[in-house]
Amino acid sequence: MAEDATDATRAELEAGIARDIRALTAVSDQISHLFAHSNNLRPNDFRALMHIATADAEGTPLTAGGLGALLGLSPAAITYLIERLIESGNIEREPDHLDKRRVLLRYSAHGMTVAAGFFTPISHRTRIALADVPDADLRTTRRVLAAVVGALRDHSAATGRE
Repeated sequence: MAEDATDATRAELEAGIARDIRALTAVSDQISHLFAHSNNLRPNDFRALMHIATADAEGTPLTAGGLGALLGLSPAAITYLIERLIESGNIEREPDHLDKRRVLLRYSAHGMTVAAGFFTPISHRTRIALADVPDADLRTTRRVLAAVVGALRDHSAATGRE
């Protein structure tokens, strides 16, 4: 992250981005373990909550089957995981208003409160860290991250698991 991007070649810039994403992934993994441990969640519980939150934020809420596919779990295992998350108050089932046969998984009010209590200080630190970054740079960063996420999702789908 400390290299001077003005003199870097495209290959060096891409390698730097890859390093930064690995570092982000590593620290995110540490934070996810802290959240999971502090809320008596298993690793797959946290992964499920992240997928549910991400899908909701993208406007594509998940069904049990969709979550099971993302996590690579059998129908029985995903049912057990979902029941555990419902019983702990983290998520709830909601009828799909577009297709009455489907049931969507959503964060519950309690789950949102718990998540906000943990992640709001991180959001605050992030805002402070980004305060001096120009809006144009933030827009460029969003485009770069969207491209990387798209490439990773394409690779995951091509290898049989997203």
